[in-house]
Amino acid sequence: MWRLLLLSSLVVAAVVAQEIPSEADVENIDDDIGLDKELKVLMAEEEEDEEATVMDQELFDETDDKDSASGKGDKTEIEANVSFQVTYVTPVPSGDVYFAETFDDGSLGRWQLSKTVKGDADDEIAKYDGKWAVEQLKENKVPGDLGLVLKSRAKHHAIAALLDKPFIFQDEPLVIQYEVNFQDGIDCGGAYIKLLSDTDDLDLEQFQDRTPYTIMFGPDKCGEDYKLHFIFRHQNPLNKDMEEKHAKRADVDLKKFYTDKKTHLYTLVLNPDNSYEMFIDQSSVSRGNLLNDMVPPVNPPREMDDPHDSKPDEWDERAKIPDPEAVKPDDWDEDAPAKIEDPDAIKPEGWLDDELEFVADPNAEKPEDWDEEMDGEWEPPQVPNPACETAPGCGEWKRPMINNPQYKGKWKAPLVDNPNYQGVWKPRKIDNPDYFEDLQPFRMTPFKALGLELWSMTSDIYFDNFIITSHKEVADRWASDSWGLKKLVASANEPGIFAQLTMAAEERPWLWVIYILTVGLPIGLAVLFCWPKKSEDDYVYKKVEVPQPDVEEEEEEEEEEEEAVADEEDKAAESTQGDDEEEEEADEEEDEEGEEESKTPERTLEYEVSVTLFSLAQQHELMVLRNTLRFPCTLEVYIWTCNLIAHYLIFSSGQYVMCDMLLQR
Repeated sequence: MWRLLLLSSLVVAAVVAQEIPSEADVENIDDDIGLDKELKVLMAEEEEDEEATVMDQELFDETDDKDSASGKGDKTEIEANVSFQVTYVTPVPSGDVYFAETFDDGSLGRWQLSKTVKGDADDEIAKYDGKWAVEQLKENKVPGDLGLVLKSRAKHHAIAALLDKPFIFQDEPLVIQYEVNFQDGIDCGGAYIKLLSDTDDLDLEQFQDRTPYTIMFGPDKCGEDYKLHFIFRHQNPLNKDMEEKHAKRADVDLKKFYTDKKTHLYTLVLNPDNSYEMFIDQSSVSRGNLLNDMVPPVNPPREMDDPHDSKPDEWDERAKIPDPEAVKPDDWDEDAPAKIEDPDAIKPEGWLDDELEFVADPNAEKPEDWDEEMDGEWEPPQVPNPACETAPGCGEWKRPMINNPQYKGKWKAPLVDNPNYQGVWKPRKIDNPDYFEDLQPFRMTPFKALGLELWSMTSDIYFDNFIITSHKEVADRWASDSWGLKKLVASANEPGIFAQLTMAAEERPWLWVIYILTVGLPIGLAVLFCWPKKSEDDYVYKKVEVPQPDVEEEEEEEEEEEEAVADEEDKAAESTQGDDEEEEEADEEEDEEGEEESKTPERTLEYEVSVTLFSLAQQHELMVLRNTLRFPCTLEVYIWTCNLIAHYLIFSSGQYVMCDMLLQR
């Protein structure tokens, strides 16, 4: 019981801690994301929220004008979604980068929409006519922060932008990072990016699914298959063909990143030593090596099966064969049936052999529209025979079928080890003519553009804060100034613990039973065991009758002793040969009896004192103890304390023999 009460206290403490966010929580978030830029958090104390400041005030004014034109509803929605206001400043890269995009200027100036068609699609959906827009998040908005949003569903989308300078794979790592938010969830579609190879014929207006790319990275989902792609195209040094190499699946369950409608940060780090690592929200979800963890492998096997080799006709792959020396037993009957009639069955008494199980319905009538020429002769429907309702059965009685104890089935010889077994045949190995060894797959084809070529059955997929650099620290600082702020706002706007429990119970109603047991059981136990049974005024004090010694028994003993003494005197008078020794013995016996009689009152007095003290302690002292404690407790505690005082009184008076008697009282 005390464990349950302690657990309930811990739950209440957790609820209070969840409902009241502390400054330590904000500091922990800042530490996790490396947030070294001061975030000014202002609690909303007035009805009207203050406007956020942006680096480019004029651009923000344009955005504010658009919001005003759309009505006051948007402002109200912002105030409902953001419980506090933050100062947002457009992030600026802290080091050398190849590409950085925030979309905070509200335009797609550097981006080029594709004007071509998809080659292997139907004409109705072949065009890349999906719509793009630059706008804020639907939920957990940060005023002034905009992103690229895929607006159309069931359409092809393609958009691309050139890098500030091409990335060449030499001695520096490659770091790719961007944000994605599936604002309406995701049914079937992707949010991955492609790094377009640096080729002479690269035209962003003709960007499509067959445009050469070097790396493809990002989330993708269809059905219940949740993926995080990392694919790179490797050139075969022998025939110059390009082959796609896929990284192994992530080590964690990715479902929550697609369904929680939060902004998540996706990062890929590719190092010159061929190692790679993928992050989601700055937590590693997969790592490996380009030489060992790609499918298919970068380098083909050194040897291969000889395609011209064939298994010899005499090759025996049978590990077991029928025993050639086995003979079918003479008593083996292959023709015996599997089922036979039960010879011990007896027809039940009262079986009606002459009655049919079904008879024509006597109440049935031929329909008026029945045409015997068209429908044939009319017959009434069959119904169960009423005569068989009280009988064990009707019709011809047949014995039930049982398993045939003589049935053995078709005889087969037992299997024995094959003395000619040669194992499973395999073709011989030969040198692979297509073998090569590329120990530096990191040296990929340079790329000079970033593109999104997507098909999705869900709209409003949000992209933001793309960055490509060679320094992980630069990407982390960029994330601190952008995604870190979104995470802070989303954390502040999360519902409390009670709201989360309610939403969970709406999806799974059986959780209400657990909630009731978790909360009600400790309360019920506390009320049952610690609620006062009776008020102080209801106690009635009884007068204890002090036990009296048994006077009648003592008088009877004295009479018997007197009679015995009188008999002895009569015998002594009658006998002239009295012995002095006998008289002395009689005197001694009388003395002993006198001593016993003198001891009896002393024992009775101590007994009376002990019982009286015990009664007073039980009725008065315990009530004083209860008034002193002022704690509602059970009668069991009073009894325990009473027993403790009784033990003290008994042992202090030296009456060890009366212990059990007093405890029973």
